[in-house]
Amino acid sequence: MLEGLEISEIGFSIVSEGILRLESEFYTIETFESNNYYLGENIIDNAEYNSIYGMNSEGRGYLALRMNEFDTIFTGQPEQFAHNFTEIDFEKHRLRKNDILICRTNGNPNLVGKSALVAKDYPFVYESHLFKIRPIQDKISSAALIVFLNCKYGKAELKKFSMQGNQSNFSLAKFREIRVPKLEGFFNKKIENIVYTAFNKLNDSQDKYFKSEELLLIELGLSGFSSNQQSINIKSIKNSFLKTGRLDAEYYQPKYDEIIEQVKSAPHDKLKNLAYVQKSIEPGSEAYQETGTPFYRVSNLTKFGLIQPDIHLDEYKYSDTIRPKKDTILLSKDGTVGMAYKVAKDIDGITSGAVLHLNIKDEAKVLPDYLTLVLNSIVVQLQAERDAGGSIIQHWKPSEIEEVVIPLLDINVQQKIAELIQQSFHLKAESEQLLEDAKKLVEYAIENGEGKALVNYKLGLIE
Repeated sequence: MLEGLEISEIGFSIVSEGILRLESEFYTIETFESNNYYLGENIIDNAEYNSIYGMNSEGRGYLALRMNEFDTIFTGQPEQFAHNFTEIDFEKHRLRKNDILICRTNGNPNLVGKSALVAKDYPFVYESHLFKIRPIQDKISSAALIVFLNCKYGKAELKKFSMQGNQSNFSLAKFREIRVPKLEGFFNKKIENIVYTAFNKLNDSQDKYFKSEELLLIELGLSGFSSNQQSINIKSIKNSFLKTGRLDAEYYQPKYDEIIEQVKSAPHDKLKNLAYVQKSIEPGSEAYQETGTPFYRVSNLTKFGLIQPDIHLDEYKYSDTIRPKKDTILLSKDGTVGMAYKVAKDIDGITSGAVLHLNIKDEAKVLPDYLTLVLNSIVVQLQAERDAGGSIIQHWKPSEIEEVVIPLLDINVQQKIAELIQQSFHLKAESEQLLEDAKKLVEYAIENGEGKALVNYKLGLIE
């Protein structure tokens, strides 16, 4: 009757000793078995919260990092600003090399405790759902600590000490209670070398991607393009409503005409003539499961890849639903509209109805990598903004998406752009693999000791 359940019988004398926790998960979560560890409070050199509120996207104040801008185990590039921050506050909370940011609260309990390393000094701060620590480097390097926090044993410690509820929480006080393994200096250094090699590859990847964007805009004559900010445009009824069926004034802003005119001044075509457009399904939340076939929604889609979802669907009931295949371009049409990612290999997963599948009709005319970059560029983003504007929740109709104007550069230029993109994604994959290696190395060291871990890592025996 009880087979498969996580059960652990604990005497009240144990519960009442030291940490008083009554929720059963605290005693059933399996973490590492070792007496060779520090408590979190013993490794902290510096730790602090902040109180950034009033975020904006208009450039007012200081750039402020959010958790959804973490890039693997590193901090990424902020997209919003904090405008009620003084210069003194900024200097106190700005991110410096060896800081670690940790998510302290989130509606999704799987994201509580998520952490990222600040690998170099940055001129920005962090928002209030995060807290910052810096470990004592002689005890554990920041690189080794971030790897531990992201490996299975670190995640178990974070989950064990998180406070569960409607809004899960992992406070700085709880960090002080977690166990952190004692790792020898030479092992710390090895992990640090792996982490910073991964960081450098990630930077090289971003540089390649930036160059592909730059080359695209140069070839399209849009380098340094600044859209017309005038909000007035005079249109006849013949050239407005009778042509488009749209009466909202925002649709006719001059900046949209400008970008279309620039694209149409050279070879171009509509998206529907370049790719087949397919829609997936929207099964409804009642179909969501914890196991089964992964179900990818817009929140799981980025232009650099797919984030593994927490939601799954019945693998038998939805066995005939379309799956993303190699070179399929996934394009979001709801919420964050116009975000595109080219699938690197077949995926045994299902996308929501808010994510369209685009498959190239003729690669002699347009390459998948090139089209994906164009979809993510200002060329299509402005068209998406025009079409999907005018509503609280953005929705880009498939009929509008099919009419999107795509510039068609010479196929040799497309190939150069595609090569840069492929190099970028290859470097990113190498970076992610190094981080996976580092996590496995730390896990193996916890289980078997650092010396044996390093020998077996060198021999390629750690999987």
